[in-house]
Amino acid sequence: MQDEGIVIGEGVLLDARPTSFASRLAGAVIDLIALGVVAIAVAWLLTRFVVVSPSQDVLQITFVVVMVTVLVVIPTTVDTLTRGRSLGKLAVGIRVVRDDGGPIRFRQAFVRALVGILELWLTLGSVALITSLVNPQGKRLGDILAGTYAVRVRGRTETRAVLVMPPFLAAWAQQADVARLPDGLALAVRQFLGRAPRLHPGSRYALGQQLAGEVARYVAPGPPAGTHPEAFLAAVLATRRDREYDAATRAAQRSATEAVTLHRLPHGVPDPAR
Repeated sequence: MQDEGIVIGEGVLLDARPTSFASRLAGAVIDLIALGVVAIAVAWLLTRFVVVSPSQDVLQITFVVVMVTVLVVIPTTVDTLTRGRSLGKLAVGIRVVRDDGGPIRFRQAFVRALVGILELWLTLGSVALITSLVNPQGKRLGDILAGTYAVRVRGRTETRAVLVMPPFLAAWAQQADVARLPDGLALAVRQFLGRAPRLHPGSRYALGQQLAGEVARYVAPGPPAGTHPEAFLAAVLATRRDREYDAATRAAQRSATEAVTLHRLPHGVPDPAR
């Protein structure tokens, strides 16, 4: 049941859906206009403040420097500093991220800008267009080589209902041994519980029974006889959530106590702060 996104933790899905080609094209056009304005401004400054007439070699070197600055240096710097949100991407509500969902760094930004010279400028965008249409995530060639893709960061988000422990299963859950569920199974259960009211009753019951059977392999002892599959699934996820939260809290407290102990002076040595 995992569609698009990145699974983290116990059944938590990051909404990292690839953006449409139209959105990427609109962002690219805005970035292109911005780069064009920068190039015109640089050229105007050169002609404005250069008093002597430069030679042909100087003109060629200046042209190369300006092109490298506009096509590579500026896009790399902007994407690195903004973590993948250039002016065009910001305007259309998208961001370039790594394949694992993390923010891009200098290496990814540099590879995208460098490859962009070939696929965006020398081929007038034809290579980027073909690659984006063929790739399932809408990646252009620079994204494939850099290990990145564009995701939506604006728009309507789906509100997930809070998991609540069924009261009649609270006592059983306290004594049950509930192992950590695989990410895919935990996500499938979480999505099922959120969509269950909208499912056909027959499909809802069958899918609930199937998921409950898979989850039961990670729980001992099983729930009381006659427990509804959805109640059992909700109890398992709520138990895992609460136990992991308690474990994280205890670990933080233990780390704080150990830090105080490590910073304490040996016995008999006066503390200069006192």
